[in-house]
Amino acid sequence: MRISSMNWKALFLTVFWVSLMAVFFAQVEIQIEGGAGWATSLPTWRLEQHWLLDIFWGGRAMTGYHAWMFPFVAMIFHLPFFFLHTWNWRLQARALACIMLFWIVEDFLWFILNPAFGWQRFNALDAFWHKQWWWGAPKDYWTFSVVAIVLFWYSFRSSDLSSTTSLGFGQAS
Repeated sequence: MRISSMNWKALFLTVFWVSLMAVFFAQVEIQIEGGAGWATSLPTWRLEQHWLLDIFWGGRAMTGYHAWMFPFVAMIFHLPFFFLHTWNWRLQARALACIMLFWIVEDFLWFILNPAFGWQRFNALDAFWHKQWWWGAPKDYWTFSVVAIVLFWYSFRSSDLSSTTSLGFGQAS
């Protein structure tokens, strides 16, 4: 598949909209957390260490806040499947890519827009909850970026989404 056959306009609009959503959510989290990132000062439960956190959570603590927020955001990005009563692998790939892009942009903007942090404190010492850093950014930014690019490429490589599966809710009007 040639790169010229990509639906660039749709890709641009999707990336723009997801990034705009991330700006708003970063501001919400700044208002909630202030300068205490990763819900360190919120009145919520915390699981600081567990071997599963190392595998699936990058070694970060699991909190009640994050246990509810992450699935909620994933559900928002899957809502169009239920509105449109349709699903296919390309749309699923697009939803997953959007979730990854959302969290990368939102997390980065939390630092940059947060008066308690800013660009100067975007580092491994001050952002201690990001356990691994590569080339000046959390490892998750790099790994999720690569995966999201591949998923976006797969989902936008052709405008033909005709192989959709109905979710059985009747016809969308």
